[in-house]
Amino acid sequence: MYIIKPSWLRHSGEQKDFEVYSCHISPDGSRLATAGGDGHVRVWSTEAIFNADHSDSGKPRQLCHMSHHLGTIHSVRFSPNGRYLASGADDRVICIYQLDSNPPSHAATFGTNEPPPVENWKTHKRLVGHDSDVQDLAWSYDNSILVSVGLDSKVVVWSGHTFEKLKTIAVHQSHVKGITFDPANKFFATAGDDRHIKIFRFTPPPPNATQHDMVNNFVLETTISAPFKSSPLTTYFRRCSWSPDGNHIAAANAVNGPVSSVAIIERSRWDSEINLIGHEGPTEVCMFSPRLFHTQKPSENGSDKGSAGLVTVIASAGQDKTLSIWNTNTSRPVVILQDVASKSISDLAWTPDGQTLFASSLDGSILAVKFETGELGWVATSEENDKALQKYGGARKGMGTAEDVDGLHLENHSKAGELRGAESRMGALMGDFQPEDKGKPASTNGTKTSAAKNGETNGAPEPKEKEAPKSAPAEENSEKAAERIAELKSRVQVTKDGKKRVAPLLVSSSATGLLSLPQSELVGAKSTKTAQADTPQTILDLSKPFHGLPRGGIAAMLLGNKRKAVALEGEEEDEPAAKRPSTGPVPILVDTPEGLEPPPLAAPAQGLVPTPEFLRPAVINPAVSVSQVRLAVPKVRSHIVRPLQKGVLQGESTLDEASKVPENIVLEAKNPIKPREPSHITASKRGVRLWQDFLPRAIILVTGNKHFWAAACEDGSLHTWTPAGRRLLNGIILESQPVILESREQWLLCITSVGLCHVFNMKTMSAAHPPVSLAPILDIAITSLSPEGATPAPGVTSAHLNSVGAIVVTLSNGDGFYYSSTMYAWQRLSESWWALGSQYWNSNDSSISALSSTAVGPVPTTAATTTAGPEKAPAAADGSSSLAVGEANVSAGIIPFLERHTTTEFLLKGRAFTLQRLIKTLLSKDGFEGFESTVSVAHLENRIAGALALGAREEFRLYLFMYAKRIGAEGLRGKVEELLNSLVGGVLQEKGGLDSGVEGKGWFSREEKLGGWERRELLKGVVLILGKFRDLQRLTVQYARILGLTADGEEEDGAGGENGAAERMELEQ
Repeated sequence: MYIIKPSWLRHSGEQKDFEVYSCHISPDGSRLATAGGDGHVRVWSTEAIFNADHSDSGKPRQLCHMSHHLGTIHSVRFSPNGRYLASGADDRVICIYQLDSNPPSHAATFGTNEPPPVENWKTHKRLVGHDSDVQDLAWSYDNSILVSVGLDSKVVVWSGHTFEKLKTIAVHQSHVKGITFDPANKFFATAGDDRHIKIFRFTPPPPNATQHDMVNNFVLETTISAPFKSSPLTTYFRRCSWSPDGNHIAAANAVNGPVSSVAIIERSRWDSEINLIGHEGPTEVCMFSPRLFHTQKPSENGSDKGSAGLVTVIASAGQDKTLSIWNTNTSRPVVILQDVASKSISDLAWTPDGQTLFASSLDGSILAVKFETGELGWVATSEENDKALQKYGGARKGMGTAEDVDGLHLENHSKAGELRGAESRMGALMGDFQPEDKGKPASTNGTKTSAAKNGETNGAPEPKEKEAPKSAPAEENSEKAAERIAELKSRVQVTKDGKKRVAPLLVSSSATGLLSLPQSELVGAKSTKTAQADTPQTILDLSKPFHGLPRGGIAAMLLGNKRKAVALEGEEEDEPAAKRPSTGPVPILVDTPEGLEPPPLAAPAQGLVPTPEFLRPAVINPAVSVSQVRLAVPKVRSHIVRPLQKGVLQGESTLDEASKVPENIVLEAKNPIKPREPSHITASKRGVRLWQDFLPRAIILVTGNKHFWAAACEDGSLHTWTPAGRRLLNGIILESQPVILESREQWLLCITSVGLCHVFNMKTMSAAHPPVSLAPILDIAITSLSPEGATPAPGVTSAHLNSVGAIVVTLSNGDGFYYSSTMYAWQRLSESWWALGSQYWNSNDSSISALSSTAVGPVPTTAATTTAGPEKAPAAADGSSSLAVGEANVSAGIIPFLERHTTTEFLLKGRAFTLQRLIKTLLSKDGFEGFESTVSVAHLENRIAGALALGAREEFRLYLFMYAKRIGAEGLRGKVEELLNSLVGGVLQEKGGLDSGVEGKGWFSREEKLGGWERRELLKGVVLILGKFRDLQRLTVQYARILGLTADGEEEDGAGGENGAAERMELEQ
């Protein structure tokens, strides 16, 4: 053993030698990089260090020095391939240097005594992502990621290819001071001053990975705290190390009772039963030798005694200025070097052959300890290292190896689809507008087609490829790519002085364009950008209420059954009235000497007589006093106006064209001031009365569409008319006063003050289902009813109908509900729980453009016009436009609409950010490591179930593919297998299962369609998405063979195979 400590190997200053905080050896062993308090990264020749006693060799000692940081540099690390050198400092910046093959441009730095540089290391990237000092860095063994940790308690993951920030992980509660990678490339570990070591599981990302793709990567596996419960917080670093066989982690600054130690943590069990005791002060750094050693000299013919005789060697050092070296074969250190420095040892680095150890100290010195053959053991070959890692999957690239040719074919299909999506996203970002497909249907309801255009842009390559002949798809792709590149190159502007300038293009930091990281950002529904991005298509299949409900919705109260029936005099004072916006308050009654009298009408400045806001409170049904639910009843207004259609601004046109526009019909209801007089209802067009009618009671609500008109009266009666004014039905008598009255096509919704919802079909003159109470969704199950008074409940902020007569209700607590007429139960589609825990909340991932990140792409335009199954036949049965209420648009946009409403109400309550902070605190606790991941998967499952129940065709496909991508990345093999089996349609169900004897619905049906889509198309999309996950290919390849995705030209045979398999299974049953 030799100790080499050259006097010139230091960070020298004019007054003193600067502290050296970090050192590292390049993968080829020829360079030593050091970082110090002078803000310099210095690269030294290891050959010059080893030959320090031969000062006349003439070979350069310092190869280069870089001073691109503004403060002390705490960590310096070479990438495993030797291409990059990374340094992190207290200026919060990480610098990436790359060796330039060209010679240095300058001889020496002016004004310094620095020797001239021999190598030309240039700054390749500057990474900004920390809020405080960067304490440590580490590269993954396959160079795919760089991870940095710092005093801001953050762990930041950077791409090792593009150096984009992939993820910021904030699970530590204090400074993070150490990071190490598993040589099997499955985990990395971080150590912090919160006295925890966190183990993160990860999958090596591809070179083109983005933040969006990595949302479910780098998940917390476990937290280790036992060996560090009373460890001191005085150490500058907590540099940990992973053994070369992948079996152990060595953690510095551990304690064993009152004694400082190095904890050895065992893989998989993640517990520490071994401690290296001997240091008199806290340890700051420990480092495994990168090679395994034989305890006995192997025979020359290569026949060793197997892995049983292999040991690992570890060096540890810290504040006691002592360097100790251990191996796993003995209980005592192999070597103890005391007082090798006058201050703490800050970092250790082994050469790739495992025979030389470098150490840096805060006293500015750097020393090398060179061992002779056999002192530590006999170095095992690299093949033996790889063999030891095989049991942890270290020899497998990424997510495992493809087991057969079919798996490679499937993976190529999947990656080709992702490449098309990436190209179209970049094209859209650069402004390459794809020509619109002439077959694309126009959107209706007066909405803009921005979201549809996004879908077209993202999906343009795919439909064209399907329409093109199968003979030359690759040539078309290459031609399109060449055209796109040529167009980008042609964007050159010539300025006035004749110089050429490239037109600037807006490029996002992640280069994803239409995608963003799914995270629980709370954005209110008032934002138009969010509304457009969150809606999978341009049509929202909900009735649009004409009468705006009051702020906070209709007040709801829950009443106890023992409440006495007393006069309800003061109730209306607390009930918010549905008032129209006005310039100021209008008195209803004036207190005069003769008593309460109506106020005199004063002429305003404009000369018009104002209409009173309302005449009087409505008479309340006595049944309200014993009902468990009471909703506020609208006041009786003197004048109610309802146009047939809301006003739509017309574009510029000629008088002839304007005359052809159909005029809007207006329904007016006038209530008399005196209660005993009849109310008057009229329908007029261009001021000309079309029809009129009189009703004996005051009218409180009206609604209508092109199929019928309806009015609700104060006595709880409901009257309907045809468009021409003919009475359609006898008066419908309800149990109490109507509170909400809505219509959609042939459907009429009426919600009464006791919380009962009635849905009538005017076309069939029947009810969609028996009256259903709002009590279950008003939290009556968890509310203690007072026997003497009312209990506040969430208010109803809106109630809508979709085109098939389903009720959709939103409440003031943010929840959104749908009533299932087949199950006779309310189902919650949206709630604030998902806003807190799901990574998919309020993200652009709920837009149709999200599919461009998968292998399947957006919906082809031809598919949008296909029929959607028998369950949706009533939607277009009235002969109306198939786009307005057609099969493809049933329940469209309802789930994103409800989630935006949840966000808005959540923000209004002011609880959002407090609860999010609580959730983040929860994530750092033991047992909640997979919280975000689990809730995110559950949120997608909730979306899929809601879309299937509502019959929302587009959303079902979108959420299904998002779900497949997530569970594939998570490696949830059971859910993947169940999903694929369900999409096949129960063909592989066992005898005696849920489908025996009874025809199933939805997932359990044997129909060719699911959610309005061909099961084969859905299965193909899911298999393409899952095809890139190699550890799932044993499952997916079986289904890919059925679909003909494993080899070219087998699709027809695959279809036959699927039908044959289905027939065989049916015969067996």
